[in-house]
Amino acid sequence: MFEFINEEIEALKKAGLYRELRLIDREKVKVFCSNDYLGLSKHPKIIGASIRATKEFGFGAGASRLISGNTILHEELERKIAKFKGREAALVFPAGYMANLGTISSLVDENDTVIIDRLNHASIIDACKLSRAKLQVYRHRNMEALEAILKKSGKLRRRLIVTDSVFSMDGDIAPLPEIVKLAKKYKAMTMIDEAHATGVLGKTGRGAEEHFAIQGQIDIVMGTLSKAIGSMGGFIAGSKALIDYLRNKARSFIYTTALPPSACAASLAALEIIESEPELVRNLRMNSRFLKELLGTENLFSGSEDTPIIPIILGDAEKTMDISQKLFERGFFVSGIRPPTVPKNESRLRITITAAHSKEDIECLASLLRELIPAAAKPM
Repeated sequence: MFEFINEEIEALKKAGLYRELRLIDREKVKVFCSNDYLGLSKHPKIIGASIRATKEFGFGAGASRLISGNTILHEELERKIAKFKGREAALVFPAGYMANLGTISSLVDENDTVIIDRLNHASIIDACKLSRAKLQVYRHRNMEALEAILKKSGKLRRRLIVTDSVFSMDGDIAPLPEIVKLAKKYKAMTMIDEAHATGVLGKTGRGAEEHFAIQGQIDIVMGTLSKAIGSMGGFIAGSKALIDYLRNKARSFIYTTALPPSACAASLAALEIIESEPELVRNLRMNSRFLKELLGTENLFSGSEDTPIIPIILGDAEKTMDISQKLFERGFFVSGIRPPTVPKNESRLRITITAAHSKEDIECLASLLRELIPAAAKPM
């Protein structure tokens, strides 16, 4: 009955696309592919807050928020996120994937359209499909293509523009001021996925709106607590009416067990650290620029975006994984990214920098990359 499964697995292996879990001993390798951008997951204040919450509330929430899983920590975290993002209210989900899924699918249906960037995260694409709304895709960061879609979609009931603010595989930033301008012109709603921007972009790490000085101009702000925040979970921030609506309509919120209270406590502690220790965001930016400068001198990287995601496109999947393995054997863990996560012939090493990386480790990684990567590598 399931012969097709083995056939599919063999096909993946032959194409160099077969994936396996890798067990990582962080004491033995330097990790340069984590999304723990500020290095907060091991911060003693966060660990302490998590332990105290576990002792007081137990580990599991025991039910969905609307049954008996709601605690004072969940509500306190939502207030903290709303203030951090400059919004009236916020709603916490067990994962960022579920935040996108529940929000988009509850706001639009077959009478509407969702307009997205071609390189948006898979969770946004899946949410659009689930919503049954007409899905329209514009070329990456191409505002002429976006406007062309907006011009032609005026007869639909609602139009929702959704984009990553920082694109997870390329490390570039969406042109949000232009998107906001077009949305106002054509009366469309806007939503940004701040998974890789919260704690990263802006002078104080508040994200892309702070980066562009357009605070409060995006209708719906989604983010995760599992990356720069160093915890787990996702959130939506926006108007009080929006959050009331999602609390009653978002199925991925209503029908799933709430985040463990300890995760809420950890996220609260992390947000407080980000606010009280602005040097963390500055250190992240300095480390990112340092590696980009080192790689730029060897033409391995030509991007200029101010994010900690540094892609080195090699094209061939097998070659990419071979270099990733050689780096690992030398004590540096850098993920090789292959289709379908990225387009065909765009396999890459996806390097991520954190505030916790030392200059010595960054210099050593740059040296290894210069040694291992062929001159023909295509820079981003």
